Amino acid sequence: MTSVRIPADWPTTEEQARAVQDGLRGRVVLDEPGPPPGTGRVTGVDVAYDDERDLVAAAAVVLDAGSLEVVAEATAVGRISFPYVPGLLAFREIPTVLAALDALPCPPGLVVCDGYGLAHPRRFGLASHLGVLTGLPTIGVAKNPFTFTFTTPATPRGSTAPLLAGAEEVGLALRTRDAVKPVFVSVGHRVTLADARAHTLALTPAYRLPETTRRADALCRRALREAGEARDAGDTGA
Repeated sequence: MTSVRIPADWPTTEEQARAVQDGLRGRVVLDEPGPPPGTGRVTGVDVAYDDERDLVAAAAVVLDAGSLEVVAEATAVGRISFPYVPGLLAFREIPTVLAALDALPCPPGLVVCDGYGLAHPRRFGLASHLGVLTGLPTIGVAKNPFTFTFTTPATPRGSTAPLLAGAEEVGLALRTRDAVKPVFVSVGHRVTLADARAHTLALTPAYRLPETTRRADALCRRALREAGEARDAGDTGA
């Protein structure tokens, strides 16, 4: 497990964070297809918080994209680096997520975030932010549509409906299981929406959420619990 320090120049106010988003948003690449679905490696990243202890834990889990077997994993734990502000959640997560990615023993390939990319009020969610900072192809697969609208997709697995900000398509609602509520897919960086859909379906052979997200979620929660226990033991002198 890697310990994380908040960078000295990390934004501390909403105004500073929005200025960073404005400065980086123009670097998002939307015209590359990304790696072919089901090939190479694919990495899930996820984050868990303990606000009471001021702890955040991130996990990065690398899967073989064909077999979905775990290739490598890493975790990182640090202090929460930004207050909770809708639309600025990336600033709470990115230092720790980057540390977890850096701790991996192999290249991550495509990175799947439990959240948003282009489907973001400022069109620059965690998946886009992380992609621009790392240069990696990224997508966002979220559990809810945030502030956007959609019509209900048809019942069969693979059915989609546009995720809309007014008339602008910012992603899609994707049915990953028959008759189960959809997930919400958006481009992060260096991947098309069509390929983001294909990757998501390849990663959901048995459950609503991608295997990348499921495994990273379990790992970051475990890392957070262990870090909290270690913090408490240190505080009591045990």
